[in-house]
Amino acid sequence: MLYYAIAGLVVISVSLIIYALLPNRSQDEKAIIRRRMAEGKSPREATEELRKQARDSVAKKMVKRVAPIAMRPVMPKNAEEMSKLRIKLSNAGFRRDNAPTLFLASKTIFAAGAALIALVYGFSQGYEIQKLFGVFVFSAGLGFMAPNFWLGSAAAKRIEKIRDGLPDSLDLLVITVESGLGLDAALQRVGDELKNVHPVISEDFQIATLETQMGIPRSEALQNLAVRAGAPEMRSLISIINQAERFGTSVSQALRRQADALRVKRRQAAEERAQKTAVKLMLPLIFFIFPAIFIVLGAPAALRLMDAFAD
Repeated sequence: MLYYAIAGLVVISVSLIIYALLPNRSQDEKAIIRRRMAEGKSPREATEELRKQARDSVAKKMVKRVAPIAMRPVMPKNAEEMSKLRIKLSNAGFRRDNAPTLFLASKTIFAAGAALIALVYGFSQGYEIQKLFGVFVFSAGLGFMAPNFWLGSAAAKRIEKIRDGLPDSLDLLVITVESGLGLDAALQRVGDELKNVHPVISEDFQIATLETQMGIPRSEALQNLAVRAGAPEMRSLISIINQAERFGTSVSQALRRQADALRVKRRQAAEERAQKTAVKLMLPLIFFIFPAIFIVLGAPAALRLMDAFAD
């Protein structure tokens, strides 16, 4: 009965927290819906907009109140660690100011949630104190590390998208530079053109263009682009562009050579993955396909031998 009591207390606590975070209903909802309908919206659209505003208000209040408390146990010790965390989040595509706060808070929340689930499960199964403590610690550690695993996976997927789309982006960048556009205008044009094909690279190029328009030096904006992307190919590209501008060599030729090198590297990576296919197929063949073949081929002979020996 103890774990039922714990589960009931958890449900009651969560319900009270959600009720406390609900937006103020002092305004009349019907009046708000009439106002939205006067603006040309249908009753259904007005109602959905009102519900969405209520959900957003609850989410914002929850983040504002819970996140600072939850992130306090895992707060980085200095600004350098916080900067590294921001870079990791940027590599995964999360660049809002509150991204580190939400990530750190998620570590504490996941750890507490996993530990609570393990505790309830342990009580329900009648575990001893030592075993219960071990399951509790293991679940808390697993929940604490789960956001790190997720962040690493998200960053790796985004870097892979950048690596795959960079040769095409460089080809278009070479064309725009050779047609007479400056490097800033070329980056802006490539970012606009690749919005549907390679949205990740398009977003990074547009951010770099906005930084140069705000007065940041081009070399610094490109360096920020390399840090945000996190891909080694992007860092080498930015280094080549900066060196070409510093020494006065042709930027278009440098971009063309880099595009050819990246294309060759992408083809070699595809060939490497193709060569690994035969090795990866060994385990499915051995454990799933070969046993079925042996059964189909050997079962009739085995049955005949059994009948022969039985006679």
